[in-house]
Amino acid sequence: MELDGTDLTTEVIRTARLLLRPPTLDDVDAVHRAMQDPETQRWITAAPVPYTPADASAWLTSTARQRAEGTGLPVVAEAGGAFVGTAGLVLPGVRHLGPEIGYSVAPWARGHRYAAEMADGLARWAFAHGAPRVHLVVDVGNPVSQAVAVRAGFTREGVVRGCLPLRDGGRADAVLFGRLAGD
Repeated sequence: MELDGTDLTTEVIRTARLLLRPPTLDDVDAVHRAMQDPETQRWITAAPVPYTPADASAWLTSTARQRAEGTGLPVVAEAGGAFVGTAGLVLPGVRHLGPEIGYSVAPWARGHRYAAEMADGLARWAFAHGAPRVHLVVDVGNPVSQAVAVRAGFTREGVVRGCLPLRDGGRADAVLFGRLAGD
């Protein structure tokens, strides 16, 4: 990927309906509220439970560091000025698989296909900056997120065994999805 001249600390992405912008500490309440959802907690196993405002603040602080260090492009998604979720692109990505995309939609914003729009917007941004491919992994038990990946133009490539760490110390299988610049 070519990021020369790209200021990741201020980079924004616009899609048809969403603004994907840098997270700020002003987002603490919205992130905290979204993370109270049991379904969100089920799939985002790296997040502590219970999830406190201090956890949201720490996550938001880490996103600024990722952008400044050039290791990630975490974003807050807004629709019409309202918080609808978070997403991100891990840079520079796994050596052969390219940058990795993740997404989460706030429970009050579900049902509008925002996750697919977030994933597509991040993929297009990565391709515009020279990535030949991007990927995402989805727990094999999460058919909703698998459908999001397909709607966002990703192709199911197979199952990666034991790659997702679980809260209890175990590991889960994941479906690997990839998208090429020419797709």
